[in-house]
This record gives sequence, structure tokens and C-alpha cells, in this order.
Amino acid sequence: MGIMTPYPLLTRVFARIGLLSFGGPAAQIAVMHRELVEQRPWLTEAQFLRALSFCMLLPGPEAMQLATYAGWRLRGITGGLIAGALFVLPGAAVIAVLALLYAQYGARPETEALMLGVKASVIVIVVQALHRLSSKALKGSPDFMVAVAAFLALFAFSLPFPLVIALAAAWGALRGGGAADGPSDAPAEPPRNSTAPATILLWLVLWLLPLPVLYLSGQTLLFDLAAFFAKLAVVTFGGAYAVLAYMAQDVVEMRGWLTAPQMVDALGLAETTPGPLILVTQFVGQLAGHSAGGVRMALAAGALTLWMTFVPCFLWIFAFAPHVETLRARPRLQAALSGITAAVVGVIANLSLWFALHTLFAQTVTIDKGPLSLSLPVLSTLRPEALPLIALAALMFARKAPVPLVLAVCALSGWGLAQV
Repeated sequence: MGIMTPYPLLTRVFARIGLLSFGGPAAQIAVMHRELVEQRPWLTEAQFLRALSFCMLLPGPEAMQLATYAGWRLRGITGGLIAGALFVLPGAAVIAVLALLYAQYGARPETEALMLGVKASVIVIVVQALHRLSSKALKGSPDFMVAVAAFLALFAFSLPFPLVIALAAAWGALRGGGAADGPSDAPAEPPRNSTAPATILLWLVLWLLPLPVLYLSGQTLLFDLAAFFAKLAVVTFGGAYAVLAYMAQDVVEMRGWLTAPQMVDALGLAETTPGPLILVTQFVGQLAGHSAGGVRMALAAGALTLWMTFVPCFLWIFAFAPHVETLRARPRLQAALSGITAAVVGVIANLSLWFALHTLFAQTVTIDKGPLSLSLPVLSTLRPEALPLIALAALMFARKAPVPLVLAVCALSGWGLAQV
């Protein structure tokens, strides 16, 4: 199955990738490119780019799926398991500790001051992600209109995230309907063995097994968490920032598991750890579990959330990786996914505004008028100390400072401002 890379070497390389993968999907993909293409002859440039395109067609975190795909090419399913697990586990261990500390000390003034610096940095990070994605995804006025429509649907009308994505996919498919499906123009690769149906069924059962077990045992909260994050794993195209927009809407406004400030803090702390940004789901699960049953429930909820979020990533890769060229050769599918990508720009714009409002202002108010449902800031609750922190983060990023350094400097600066 591809180059027979020794397992110890494969383990060391993907452990290093997992430990160094700060800074969101773009930085993580760059680390993998350096390790897998530039420094070792494990993947060619064309193979890497085709793998990245394939992973962006799937729901869930594309960087983690890219790592899993690379491991699968090198040593089959075992290699995929090693690569995917090592990409996630270092960050998951850090998140588990941070979530427990936050549950214990999150309300203290010192913690709030440090977190303000982190959140100011995250505002700049998300805006940068929005700029990068929009420059690549919006190829004309129709795409721009889809992005604006998605933004308004979420911000002004509070429409459900899955509905917005489904409508964008339908629009894209209809718009691209004139192109008949045909052969791919990508360079042909040697035929690869298809994944056995039994393997797909096994991973599907493993993924969903917690649902009946929790339901029959009467664990209501854990069942609700498992069902929610299972649905999240299926409907969230467009990367971690799109997932966060959906979570913020559902977890805060509909389910009440976290408050808006806690959700903002969750994203801020997730940015400080290695691994996929989608580990913020683990933080959310742990906080919800801690509120309901202390440390033991928090750890159980965090582990369950990890399972429901990341096991389907292995399912998607092991099920569809042998058919990469076939999937990429369908113009209608590509058009639908282009519609989703355009909508995701609007989704991330909504997240950026939501995050900024809850960082810059201590209070917001929701105005409901007919179909409109707007969340607006209470201007008198502006946190002026956040403004210089945002400017500091923007200046450091403009000078190409690494993400961990920016987060650390801004956190300490927030603490320092609180002492003045």
C-alpha cells in the first residue's frame, strides 16, 4: 500500500506533526507539506494536492483527515489510525487539562484578564482566515451573493446552519447542472483496492455504538452530547470555523450548555493548543459535563465528544480514499461543494462578528421583530482595554510572529492592563 514506511519512523513523524500543529488548518497543512513532501519522498506534490482537495470535500476537520489519508497511503488502515490519532491526541490531552482548570478558575479576575488577551488575538486569527478563504472561494459575484446570503441567514434571521449549507449545496448543484459528469483530467494513479464493505460497516458501528448504550442506560446528558456531536460531524463542511458557528448557535442559544462568554473562551483556549481547532468540541463537552456532574462527568463527556467528533473522520477516509479520482471527476458534486464553500465564507463572517461582539462588549441584547433576530451590543458595556490588545495582535501577525507567541504576549498584556 504505497511506500512501506517503517512503523516507528511513521509514528515519530506524525507525532512531531501533532505536536507542532499550532495555528489552524493552514499552518497545519503547511507543516504536513514540509514533513511529507519536502523532507521525505512519501508523497509527491500532485498526490498531496489531490489528497487535500479530496479532504476538503468531506465533512469535518480537513487537516486531521489529510494526516489520516497520508498515513493510509503509506501503511494502510493501521497507518491511517496512527497518523490520525497522533494528530489529535497531544492537543486533546492539553484541552482536557485546560477545560478542568477553566471550570475551576475561569471566573477569577486574573483568568478573565489573561483570556481577554487570548480572545483579542483570536479575533485577528479568525479575520485572517476569513480573508484567506474569501480570496480563494469567491470567484465572482454569484459566489459573493451566496456568501452574503449565508451571513444574513445566520446573523439576521438565525436560520439553522444545516439548512443554510443544504440550500447552498442545492444552489451550487443547479448552477453547475449544465456540465455532464465526465472523466477527470487529473493524472491517473495506479488502481487501488476498494475498501471492503465490512470495514465501512465496522467503523459505522463503532462510531454510533455509544448512542444506544447511553440511551438504554439512561445517561440523558451524555446521550444528548453524543447525538449532537454525531450530527455535527456529518453536516459541518468548510472546516473548524464553520463548525464553531454552528456550535455557537446551537450550544448557547438553543441548548444552554454554555454561556456566550464561555463559548468565546472555548475558542480562545482551543487556539492555544496543538492539533485541530475542532478540539473546541471537547472543551464544550467537558464544560457541559462539569456543570452537570463535576470532574468525573466532565472527563466522560470530553472523551465521548472526542469519539463522536473524530471516529467519523476515519470512516470517511477509509471508505472513500480508494475512490479519490472517481469522486473528483463529478462536476455536479464539485459545483455543489463550490456552493458550500461560498456559503462558508458567510458562515465565518458571522462567527467573526459574533466573536468580536462578545469580546469587545460585556453585554449583548437580542432584538426579535418578525423573522428578524438580531444580536446587538450594549454600547455602554464596551471593554476599551480590548482595543489595544487587538491592535497588538494585528501588528505581531503582520510581522509574521508565530501564533503561540502572539497568544502568549497578548495574554500577558491583558493581565498587565488589568493591573493598571
